[in-house]
Amino acid sequence: MPRTVLEPRFQVEYLSILDSEGHLDAALEPKLSPDELRALYRAMILGRRLDERMVRLQRQGRLGTFAPIKGQEASQLGSVSTLRPTDWMVPSFRETAAMVWRGWPIEKLLLFFAGYVEGGQPGEGQRDLPIAVPVATQLPHAVGLAYAAQYRGEDAVVMAYFGDGATSEGDCHEALNFAGVWHVPVVFVCQNNQWAISVPLKKQTHSKTIAQKALAYGMPGIQVDGNDVLAVYAAAREAVDRARAGEGPTLIECVTYRLGVHTTADDPTKYRAEEEVKMWEQKDPLTRFTAYMRQKSLLEDGLEQQVDEEIALAVERFEATPPPDPLTMFDHLYAELPPHLVAQREELARRLREGGAPEPDAPAPTPRATPMRGQRLTRR
Repeated sequence: MPRTVLEPRFQVEYLSILDSEGHLDAALEPKLSPDELRALYRAMILGRRLDERMVRLQRQGRLGTFAPIKGQEASQLGSVSTLRPTDWMVPSFRETAAMVWRGWPIEKLLLFFAGYVEGGQPGEGQRDLPIAVPVATQLPHAVGLAYAAQYRGEDAVVMAYFGDGATSEGDCHEALNFAGVWHVPVVFVCQNNQWAISVPLKKQTHSKTIAQKALAYGMPGIQVDGNDVLAVYAAAREAVDRARAGEGPTLIECVTYRLGVHTTADDPTKYRAEEEVKMWEQKDPLTRFTAYMRQKSLLEDGLEQQVDEEIALAVERFEATPPPDPLTMFDHLYAELPPHLVAQREELARRLREGGAPEPDAPAPTPRATPMRGQRLTRR
């Protein structure tokens, strides 16, 4: 029997509107008002300056480990700015700029990275999920939110963020598959920053693009210049409108670059060349958008100083925040606490009342453990 072509050879589009040389494709330029452009530009400046301040705070021991966003501002803000407050935003662990755009107070984000879970609690009525540190685990949750919106007849859209490293996880492909099968209103935004910590993209996939993976799940996929905020906005606007109109999910691959460290516990000089970093610095999204705003005479005097003052006030509020009640660590895990956790909670409450802390050499309470079937329980 002859071979029959079931599908024509696929094509994946690449979108760039404002390149690193400052060339603008006016035919593709999105229709953004001067106020909208100023808001985007301010948010990019705020994202960059906050990132720099957070690195200094971490180095001074005033903040814990976190993942900087330098170089990825356009990918985050060009996409998140297309959402309504009634839509859902599902971050991974590097979406600081997107979260600030969505209304997260800076001091709350700082509280989270100082080690307090309270900093990850969305505000009342806020349609965002908290930061997800495990790679790709937030993506099935995003599809669940989209399915719920579809089931209830809401016109809400879900936007989920992840990196290129997440595409090496099963959760990512399960989420893409479910989204395609259920035809739910979700937009997947992959920030392909070329490195999954120290693993380069070429060692993660043999596909020429990440965008083409969408075709196997029955949804459109597009690759965009992730350092071009106009291109990211245009692609995200189209994807969000499609989802809201009931036309299903989209995968957007933003080709960008992590100019700094993976996290503040990382040393990228051990695995990538300085020449590579310098090459990508020439494509800096902020430099590019600044030139565009200057051409349009939309730059505001004193903007960086205003942003720095806003960040400084947020840092003051963060450092003036009283420590949260340690007993809340027992909340929100179980509808009814198991007996061993009840005992631990009571022990901690007693020590706090007495003003003492657990003895440094005292063994931690050992909860009862039940062996799995076929497994022998041993104690050491």
